[in-house]
Amino acid sequence: MSKLYIDIGGTYLRSELLKNGKTFKEKVSSRGISLSEYLEQKLGAYPDIAEIGISFAGQVDHGKIVSSPNIAVKEYDIKKYIEKKYPVSLKIDNDLNCAMLAEKEDIKRKNMALLYIGTGMGSAVLEQGEIVRGERNLAYEIGHVPFKKAPFRCGCGKDNCLELFSSGSGLKKWYTYYGLPQMTLEELRKSKDKYAKKIYQNFQEGLFRAAATLVTLANPKVLVLGGGVVSANHFLKEKVEKKIGKYALASNLEGLEIKLSQLKNASIEGAKQL
Repeated sequence: MSKLYIDIGGTYLRSELLKNGKTFKEKVSSRGISLSEYLEQKLGAYPDIAEIGISFAGQVDHGKIVSSPNIAVKEYDIKKYIEKKYPVSLKIDNDLNCAMLAEKEDIKRKNMALLYIGTGMGSAVLEQGEIVRGERNLAYEIGHVPFKKAPFRCGCGKDNCLELFSSGSGLKKWYTYYGLPQMTLEELRKSKDKYAKKIYQNFQEGLFRAAATLVTLANPKVLVLGGGVVSANHFLKEKVEKKIGKYALASNLEGLEIKLSQLKNASIEGAKQL
């Protein structure tokens, strides 16, 4: 019996196939990929797959994909679609909820909040050891909290999301808008260009507001910062520590620990626990 675990993000799809005590890893671009076709290809090649766990960068309502700002979706009720055609158990959840499952095992706190900055901006909250899910498993979509109006739209359709200013995909849109070359965050931070300075200022403010909003609403013991942009720019932790007090309630900051994620693939590790 084999098991397949997948993390599908806005930039890459990563998978791990566990077969006969060995792990086979794969990393491909998620741009334009069909999740259903990918799964069927794997199930055709490995018919002994009995269990699939999926971490998905988008809204997931109890096995059904609701939307994803950065990923094209063909089969929304992916669990029903696959389980009807194949003798397999499929579980799928939002990528930050999956990451939380892994982070809580690593950090071992009952009250935590995650803020991940990668292709998009995502968050998850753990309260008394349980993930806060909301009515449709759509709670804490921090990346789509209103911030400032942008001259272009987010993948969700709105033009004022935090994600438009403080994420990898948001930065790329601003570079294109101002006719700037693609830059790393470190290059952006050091640039003397007036537009680059504006982009970086907005990125920071959006990050601080997102962190402060989570701390104010959820009152966690630990705030974990992670995601591709954060993991490549550890200085962001110090920035958040210095500036979060400007935006968050002082009482909610008492005893708060701010940590960098120590996990390389938290979402796919969490998918194994679904």
